[in-house]
Amino acid sequence: MKHLHPSRRSFLTASAALLAAPAILRGTRAYAQTPTLRIGHVSPRTGPLAGFAEADEHVLQAISERYAGGISNNGKTWAVEILSKDSQSNPNRAAEVAADLILRDEVDIIVAASTPDTVNPVADQAEINEVPCITTDCPWQPYFFGRGGNPAQGFDYTYHFFWGLEDVIGAFLDMWGQTGVAKVAGGLFPNDADGNAWGDAELGLPKPLAAAGYALTDPGRYQPLSDDFSNQIAAFKAAGCEIVTGNMIPPDFATFWAQAAQQGFAPKVVTIGKALLFPSGIESLGARGNGLSSEVWWSPSHPFASSLTGASSKALADGYSAATGRPWTQPIGFKHALFEVVADVIGRAADLEDAGAIVAAIAATNMTTIVGPVNWATGPVKNVTKTPLVAGQWQRDGDRFDLKIVANSAQPDIPLTGTIQLL
Repeated sequence: MKHLHPSRRSFLTASAALLAAPAILRGTRAYAQTPTLRIGHVSPRTGPLAGFAEADEHVLQAISERYAGGISNNGKTWAVEILSKDSQSNPNRAAEVAADLILRDEVDIIVAASTPDTVNPVADQAEINEVPCITTDCPWQPYFFGRGGNPAQGFDYTYHFFWGLEDVIGAFLDMWGQTGVAKVAGGLFPNDADGNAWGDAELGLPKPLAAAGYALTDPGRYQPLSDDFSNQIAAFKAAGCEIVTGNMIPPDFATFWAQAAQQGFAPKVVTIGKALLFPSGIESLGARGNGLSSEVWWSPSHPFASSLTGASSKALADGYSAATGRPWTQPIGFKHALFEVVADVIGRAADLEDAGAIVAAIAATNMTTIVGPVNWATGPVKNVTKTPLVAGQWQRDGDRFDLKIVANSAQPDIPLTGTIQLL
């Protein structure tokens, strides 16, 4: 098992570290004997997935302040040091910085978030190098099966919490069923880990949509950052598609949506995963952002509070907006929850110098976070636990867009905040 190196048990100064290197956040006690636990963090600060990490700086600053007094374990206080690296929205880079955190910085736990392009390579590096790993912000199927996971066996060091494709499909069908539009949909699926999972004939959208009576036109995988969606638009027009769905990065959706207008394709419902999650992306579309819809993982209306601070979902979202001047965004809750779970694990682990003991503490987690329950005993497969999901629509509210929760049949405890409108 991997052990902490004595060199890590050194005195750290939080403020100096923050000033010297903003990506390295350190929480300390004011005496040299305090042992230190290092946490590596990887997310896409730059590149086409940067919307997922827009709130990182704010969340990490708040978490580092919360960790600053250390975390108690077995009667001893441990300082906690967070080292954050940018994957640049590139899976190869994600693997590279994860390996760097593990092998050079010798982190004791590594965490990651934001699509399979970040989560999977980080988790793979952790598994290979026997380092405990917790991830989120990626549907569980591309995380688990995309890494070659065997449900009978699972993984040894890597654990994930988020919803699954079955949940997003259910939420979309719940929302579409309220519209009365024809059950004729077009699918947009890129040739990447997410797109291949969402479009998979057995595990993705096609089978359950067919079972619900929807005809799905899938023109095939397109290359990410494509500049031409004419073939897809022509196929959707020929099929009479009134719904467009799928999973895209924001630049690809912007290209598709502009070309749809140019080519006279006007669906009545557009529900896209990933691309339509963030206020910044919707605002960039101008008036044509109004009425677009997506899944909603977390919002100020979610009825959960932080186990670290006691803050409600609304308070966490309002705190972000007050500090940054920007509207709340869904990853805030999940980034915060990652470090809630880490703190809980640190407090419970039988021996923080033993990677196996940390893994055992992760596996035994049973807590409620700001995004809902996290309990790996519940499945659906080993190493995975699910969080609640609803569906929402962006609607103009004064001079801004607001993401209204319009479908919650599977999660009635998360309140509706609006009614679906056709485009």
